Amino acid sequence: MKIEINREICIGCGTCASIAPETFEIDDEGKSTVKNPKGNDEATILDAAKSCPVGAITVKDDSGQVIWPEK
Repeated sequence: MKIEINREICIGCGTCASIAPETFEIDDEGKSTVKNPKGNDEATILDAAKSCPVGAITVKDDSGQVIWPEK
């Protein structure tokens, strides 16, 4: 899996880090970052991405297909 965070729209609410704390963290700028893309299981990472209120997290599979957000 590949996780991308659009830092321009991230509001730093921290729900991703609360749900998947081994994968996401809030940095010194108050924005979400990926600290370990394999820190949590895939289902937890997807739940964290889906929890983002502004849709700043994109999750892709190993072949580059977008898993989240759904099209």
